[in-house]
Amino acid sequence: MHESLKDIPSRILEVAIGALTQANQHAVYYDPGMDHWDHMAVLNSALAGELFLKAVIAKEHPLLIFRDLFHLDDPGNQDMDFERIIEKGRTYNFEHLPKLLWVATGERLPDMENFEKLRKVRNSVQHFCAPEEVNFRRLSLAFIYNNIDPLIHKHFGLCAVEYHEDTSIGYDYVVNCVVAHELFFSIPKDFRITEVDLGETLSKTDDAYREELTKRLSAAGYDLHS
Repeated sequence: MHESLKDIPSRILEVAIGALTQANQHAVYYDPGMDHWDHMAVLNSALAGELFLKAVIAKEHPLLIFRDLFHLDDPGNQDMDFERIIEKGRTYNFEHLPKLLWVATGERLPDMENFEKLRKVRNSVQHFCAPEEVNFRRLSLAFIYNNIDPLIHKHFGLCAVEYHEDTSIGYDYVVNCVVAHELFFSIPKDFRITEVDLGETLSKTDDAYREELTKRLSAAGYDLHS
């Protein structure tokens, strides 16, 4: 691989983590005056998903994310220049990335139905106006924890709940919100919750979900009753 290409996956990953941090924040927290945060949750979730997908694909080979490889050629320069790649390169659009992921890695996104819903809502919010009767936070969280989280945990060892902006108290409220929405999440090492009663939140969820999450937490060494 050409030297100028080697940093592309890590550079994409760095920006993707920033987008995920804001997506979690906007999807979980709400106070008066933050009415626009639910729309931002959709935009940032889609951006995080796009970047993480590109980072995974670029791990296989950085040039796979570019849809116009021939335009990267510069007849007057024998070396491939990183700045030229940034300036001239055109990557695949968000809607094409699940298929590109499969071509590059043989993997499918776990929840394509949610991907399509989020993609369409993101397009409406970004280019027209926010659609009515959409639970933007629920949609965003489902995308993060059904699609992004399993992908980044497998490929980068990351847990989505650890990335948010309220660093003073850890991921307690993020986890509590994810559980309230009956979504599964990758469990960080030395998992601890101190600010919320996770058992109480879990008691209000569906029996099958509660049983499965309790099993996963127990396997990770976390006792809900401690």
